Amino acid sequence: MNGALFVAKTGLSAQDTALRVVSNNLANLSTDGFKRDRAVFEDLVYQIKRQPGAQSAEGTELPSGLQLGTGVRTAGTVKQFTQGTLNITDQNLDIAVEGRGFFQIALPNGEIAYTRSGRFQLDSTGQVVTSQGYLVDPQISIPADATSISIGNDGTVSVTQASSTVASQVGQLTLAGFTNPSGLQAMGGNMFQETVSSGSPTTGNPDTAEFGRTIQGALENSNVNSVEELVNMISTQRAFEMNSKVISTVDEMLSFVTQQI
Repeated sequence: MNGALFVAKTGLSAQDTALRVVSNNLANLSTDGFKRDRAVFEDLVYQIKRQPGAQSAEGTELPSGLQLGTGVRTAGTVKQFTQGTLNITDQNLDIAVEGRGFFQIALPNGEIAYTRSGRFQLDSTGQVVTSQGYLVDPQISIPADATSISIGNDGTVSVTQASSTVASQVGQLTLAGFTNPSGLQAMGGNMFQETVSSGSPTTGNPDTAEFGRTIQGALENSNVNSVEELVNMISTQRAFEMNSKVISTVDEMLSFVTQQI
């Protein structure tokens, strides 16, 4: 394959990946607690035709040599765990984390998942669960005769029951933190899993030196900036068009050479 064609092909593939990342960010513009992705690229191995610093004659050396790049590849995607804005909902079981930390969710297989989405509900037994029905960890049970639910900035969950005017504590929300949250594996469903790259979680109560506070009656919005993503989309489109133009130009050059033979 012609060298320029291969390089342009890698460019098209990279820009297609970049557009997919932008598309996913925009699709999740209204997803609670969603964290935007950023595509990371790196150039491919170089063909060294003339080594930089090699001698070109006795007593002289090449200042830069001859190095031909072979294109680009996607090195990875990075989650941007910046704080999203808070959306006030005034719903008792809507909880936002302002600052560092993830809610812990118990999966049916016994593993723990982590999320920034605090849109919780009650199941038929009064347990606090996610919209998929997964239990919050540690488990919190709300009495059937509870007339009000109060969740403090430190994660304490208290209720007032019909038989009493005094609030009583029924549970405690805890948060998990990671040394490298970008190393978490996205599962979908607003949840993440621990990996070797993320490190093991540390857990603790909200509103401490290590963790952010919990805000009742609010949800954390996606941290996607629509204007920024639209700019990225336009830039990606232009780069894709330029790589397509390279392929067209190489095709014309090869056709010219063929006609001359």
